[in-house]
Amino acid sequence: MISLPLSSAAFKKARELMPGGVNSPVRSYARVECTPPFIASAKGSHITDIDGHTYIDYVGSWGPMILGHAHPAVIHAIQEAAGRGTSYGAPTLLESELAALIMSLIPSIEKIRLVSSGTEATMSALRAARGFTGREKILKFAGCYHGHGDSLLVKAGSGAATFGEPDSSGITKGTAKDTLTVPYNDIPAFRAMMEKEGPETAAVIVEPVAGNMGLVLPDPAFLQVLRTETEKYGTVLIFDEVMCGFRTALHGAQSAYGIHPDMTCLGKIIGGGLPAAAYGGKKEIMNCIAPEGSVYQAGTLSGNPLAVTAGLETLRQMTADPGFTDKLSDKTSALLDGWKEAAQKAGVPVQLHQSGSMFCLFFNSRPVCNYEDACASDSHAFNAWFLSMLEQGIYLAPSPFETLFMSAAHCDKDIEQTVAAAHKAMESAAGAMQ
Repeated sequence: MISLPLSSAAFKKARELMPGGVNSPVRSYARVECTPPFIASAKGSHITDIDGHTYIDYVGSWGPMILGHAHPAVIHAIQEAAGRGTSYGAPTLLESELAALIMSLIPSIEKIRLVSSGTEATMSALRAARGFTGREKILKFAGCYHGHGDSLLVKAGSGAATFGEPDSSGITKGTAKDTLTVPYNDIPAFRAMMEKEGPETAAVIVEPVAGNMGLVLPDPAFLQVLRTETEKYGTVLIFDEVMCGFRTALHGAQSAYGIHPDMTCLGKIIGGGLPAAAYGGKKEIMNCIAPEGSVYQAGTLSGNPLAVTAGLETLRQMTADPGFTDKLSDKTSALLDGWKEAAQKAGVPVQLHQSGSMFCLFFNSRPVCNYEDACASDSHAFNAWFLSMLEQGIYLAPSPFETLFMSAAHCDKDIEQTVAAAHKAMESAAGAMQ
């Protein structure tokens, strides 16, 4: 086990100050029964904790750091922007620049509203869909996470398709009853639910590439059916691309799968590591948003000049290199090839998933197509794998239900070192398998 005396002391103190000692649950490392390293700094592909350990980082602040940590151009842009003031609460040219750049990359967005978090984006998009359609129900897919808005924290019950039940204390049954839940990639269940509830359903929201049950890839036919059925019933189709936007493909997962959603939610990369997100879509839907329409949504820090600056510079760096996304995808493939070889050598059954620069490993002998499949993976093997990799200086997500990310800062040496560590970690996983 890696020695983290300073982090352990810091975690003990943090638990006296914050619930679980953290400001977001997965950071607590509760699933892997390990003290979370407290981070002091990050640069490029590496992250360093307060105990002096430096790791190759494949979490990337859960997705935003596609250029790597502390990219010089992004840091310089933020520093210049900070010198002009950190927040105005008033319109700026920067907001229009970022909006125009995003809309040029995601053509399905005809109008856009900047917000401060992915949760705020999805919550607002659903409110807009309800206002536009005059309907109350929404439909989501089990295992897809769209932030912690009340109507979205529901889980699937028994059976192929079901009404949601609260998945968190503090959520009223009245709120949850309007959320329908269907298994991801289950075309028959979705069609059956839409046949029954479609005329009363305001929106279908989906991660087109699911990243919150581990990385689970969509059946292309599944996404096409979502588009066909929502058009049939006049239901708004919302693609939550907070995670997969600009990672599955530069123009979004919607471009990779050839689907034109009615609304899109974005986040992470568009803030360049600072809090920023957005929702947008068809003009007739977005025109329902105040002050133009009657659907109210506001935010003091929406369009914050520092966050907008960081997002603008990040997207500019990405678009300046026509081969940017392909290079990231190739690096990711090389890493997973090494992991596959390590697993085979250790006799460990795994499923390796990739979507552009997003990737994931399941300790499972069977294909993983939905949340139920993901839950059937071997958690003991994962814990042994994770702890071995951490001890060898490889920083991964401390949960089998999270996605990992490649950055432009990762080099061949990083990948070689990570693959070498994987061989040892797979041996540990083999010994822990149930």
